[in-house]
Amino acid sequence: MRVLLLGGGGREHALALRLTEDASVSELICAPGNPGIAGIAQQRQVDIVDPSAVAGLAVEVAADLVVIGPEAPLVAGVADAVRAKGIAVFGPSAEAARLEGSKTFAKDVMTAAAVPTARAYTCTDEAGTAQALDEFGPPYVVKNDGLAAGKGVVVTDERAAALAHARECGRVVVEEYLAGPEVSLFVVTDGEAAVPLLPAQDFKRVGDGDTGPNTGGMGAYAPLPWAPAGLVDEVMRDVVHPTLAEMRRRGTPFAGLLYVGLAITAAGPRVIEFNARFGDPETQVVLALLETPLAGLLHAAATGTLAEHPPLRWHPGAAVTVVLAAEGYPAKPRTGDVITGADRPGVIHAGTTRRAADGALLSAGGRVLCGTATGPDLAAARDAAYELVRGITLAGSHHRSDIAAAAIDGRIALPD
Repeated sequence: MRVLLLGGGGREHALALRLTEDASVSELICAPGNPGIAGIAQQRQVDIVDPSAVAGLAVEVAADLVVIGPEAPLVAGVADAVRAKGIAVFGPSAEAARLEGSKTFAKDVMTAAAVPTARAYTCTDEAGTAQALDEFGPPYVVKNDGLAAGKGVVVTDERAAALAHARECGRVVVEEYLAGPEVSLFVVTDGEAAVPLLPAQDFKRVGDGDTGPNTGGMGAYAPLPWAPAGLVDEVMRDVVHPTLAEMRRRGTPFAGLLYVGLAITAAGPRVIEFNARFGDPETQVVLALLETPLAGLLHAAATGTLAEHPPLRWHPGAAVTVVLAAEGYPAKPRTGDVITGADRPGVIHAGTTRRAADGALLSAGGRVLCGTATGPDLAAARDAAYELVRGITLAGSHHRSDIAAAAIDGRIALPD
């Protein structure tokens, strides 16, 4: 099977590693890829949000499967254009990708499907936003209604900051705050059948102790030793299958990766958000533990044969990933700094490039690298991940020092 993978971040590097381990994959082509992917896949240049260009590339390379990593191509309709060429693609249609592309649309679907989630209002002016903020009270949750690369959400006790974020975004969804630990659950689906992967937890705030602004994610771990028994079954029953049924009812079935972001509240799991693709950096840890060949699983979802796919197999133990971020991230990340020590197994490239003059590895984004490791338990995996990060040199870089620490120490309490 020839596989074309779209994207060039940490998620795509993690996907590429697992795809190349699948014996059914004869060749992996990645567009545009990154220096980490370059060693295991052919790289091609294409505008990944141009549906016709991507479809043309898929035909040119004779792809048997196209795997779309980021959300922007999905919302732009790239999956639709590839499917129109008769090529299997893992990723939802543009209409179905609105589950991520519009918070308002996602709330409408959840309401229609009776999915447990936070109360919310869509606001387009300051008066409406102010009224919604006053109704829910602090902590205030304000979300950009559209795509924002994982940084469109503000959770704050400061009303002025909430209003400022709303003004900057224009159209927002204001929600009631959901108290409780958060869980990311990836579900592979062909629109009918649905297969959950291992739950994971990521860390959105930039600083230790969940301080500072939201980011695209500073680390993650799996599995979750504190998760309630039966959590995945409950989410599949009350969230995933009703949502998929509602999407089918609307004539826009969702096939691909449904990312369910949850808060485990005193009243049970509540949906914070849906995404239409693998999350980053949770992908790094979930796929590190997946023993089942990845390409076959994604191809089954892309071809409507997921119900026939064998049950998933998982490696024992745990996985942890720690993100190394550039100076100034997330506000104004500095790029162009030389990186050393990133050429070891377990180092995932997220925002890197090669200098043309001498081939030196340079930073090219806010989240630059991820140290990803497995171990017999969370503590061992965490130690190995931090050992990888400590071996990397990048001027001005920073990372959180508390990834998975609370889970290891038993400090994550479920609300009563």
